[in-house]
Amino acid sequence: MRVKLNFTNKGKNAIEKFDNDELIEIFSRYSNTLTKKYDLTVAVPDEANPSIINDGFIELQLEQVNCDVNSFLKELGRDIKVPLVKRLGTKLDNVFKTEVIETEA
Repeated sequence: MRVKLNFTNKGKNAIEKFDNDELIEIFSRYSNTLTKKYDLTVAVPDEANPSIINDGFIELQLEQVNCDVNSFLKELGRDIKVPLVKRLGTKLDNVFKTEVIETEA
């Protein structure tokens, strides 16, 4: 399953404080931490995310999904705010909106 996380306006302002590699690392780290609680495998492919800041979204690859994806993504949204708020220095609401772009057949 491919999922696109479209950044909100406030989310876009926050990610501008990072470079592309940092964003991939942050999303990978926080996603992998959540896989201890949720039964799925997550990848943040470099080739699908060449310019996150300019594109305004990040793409995740979810596999072996045996959990509620919406709950996983909601918790990821809360967790991912931590490093963004630290760098931005202000409070954030929702950072991204989820869009499923491909499901497994």
